[in-house]
Amino acid sequence: MQYAMNLKKNVTKDELYAVIGLGRFGFALAKRLAEAGKDLIVIDKKESVINDAIAFTDNAYLVSDLSKENLRNMGIQNCDTVIVGIGGQIDVSILTTLTVLQLGVPHVIAKATSEEQGCVLEKLGAEVVYPERDMGIRLANRLLAPRVLEYIALSEDVSITEICIPETITTVTVQELNLRQRYRLNIIAIKHGEEVTTDITPNTALCANDIIAVVGRHDQVNRLENDLQKKKR
Repeated sequence: MQYAMNLKKNVTKDELYAVIGLGRFGFALAKRLAEAGKDLIVIDKKESVINDAIAFTDNAYLVSDLSKENLRNMGIQNCDTVIVGIGGQIDVSILTTLTVLQLGVPHVIAKATSEEQGCVLEKLGAEVVYPERDMGIRLANRLLAPRVLEYIALSEDVSITEICIPETITTVTVQELNLRQRYRLNIIAIKHGEEVTTDITPNTALCANDIIAVVGRHDQVNRLENDLQKKKR
């Protein structure tokens, strides 16, 4: 069964996105893109999900057959970025990703639930994401490092991490904290209350409960976190 709901035939904005598979990951991603004002095509086989998606995009398709012909008829070949959010059905995930790439989409991102699936998707030419694994890693880092508020992996070794300054530190400058020399970490942003600054100098002051965003190796971030925990005691 296939039908389109209120399809816009002509897209005029610069970028066009598509999300194929509206599970929790795909739906949240599609909704956020729509909120950011992006033109968006969404595709799923569940009518209830498509009915919910109509609230934020007119380009919603209820489709059970993700054949090349059907995807072409929906305009997937016109997209700049397509996200294949089909993780559980490995065969469907791989075939859909292959079809989207064959349609000439320049940027294809595919969700994977295992390393083996991800390896195949990468060999096809897709960028691979592991939402469940990445969320698990982020949660584990927060549990292991209580002062870590947010964690974004840039590679296997490097991350951007938000760390809260402990209450035992009243006021200290960036130079006095000396993260670059002690931990090889660079501060890229500081949040003081509701104010966020990226204009950071050696004399920039840090107070208790300020949040610093640092970039560097995971092991150095762990060293900093351990030292801050000691200062807290």
